[in-house]
Amino acid sequence: MTNVLVVKANNRPASQGVSSKMYEVFMDAVKGAENLNVTTYDVFEENTPYFGQEVFDAYGKLAQGQELNEAEAAVMAAQTKARQAITDADVVVFAFPLWNLTIPAKLQTFIDYTYGAGFSFKYNENGQLVSLLTDKKAIILNARGGIYSTPETSGMEMAVNYIKSVVGGVYGMEIIDEVIIEGHNAMSDKAEEIKAAGFAAVKEVAERLTKVAVNA
Repeated sequence: MTNVLVVKANNRPASQGVSSKMYEVFMDAVKGAENLNVTTYDVFEENTPYFGQEVFDAYGKLAQGQELNEAEAAVMAAQTKARQAITDADVVVFAFPLWNLTIPAKLQTFIDYTYGAGFSFKYNENGQLVSLLTDKKAIILNARGGIYSTPETSGMEMAVNYIKSVVGGVYGMEIIDEVIIEGHNAMSDKAEEIKAAGFAAVKEVAERLTKVAVNA
């Protein structure tokens, strides 16, 4: 059985949010797959306080064996849940939009919780980063209304580029598939065609995953 974690990072309805629809298409395609155990971590539904001073205060208190206050305990519980979700997964699917050139803040919080020395990476005796999640695979599902795949615009895109740098680079997960739907706002006359092709590609990714899992 392959454990699949789908990190859903768009709270817009599927009729409005393209990456929300990508999530739905993926979930429909894997529904009933006997070799997959699929769970969703919805970053907008989870109680995830933003990463800040409470986290560092909690780290300090835990190191000294001191009791946490309510805010510190809440953020530590949220971090533990996010990290456990990653730990339990064999494959992590990220379904997210490009908002204002980057990822939604709630997805950033999920990354903040799971981006930690001793969990997703460590440093060796020479100070070099060593990835600790190399046994896991990742799939990227992203939507962006503009066009960011050209040499002129690719450097501006800080959603897919960022997730790849973190998940593939720091965490060490193998990115086995990706679907990016782009340009449906920039080329509104072709929007339905663009989205339909993208949704079909998402379905193909899901179907490939069931076959890979069978053969794993």
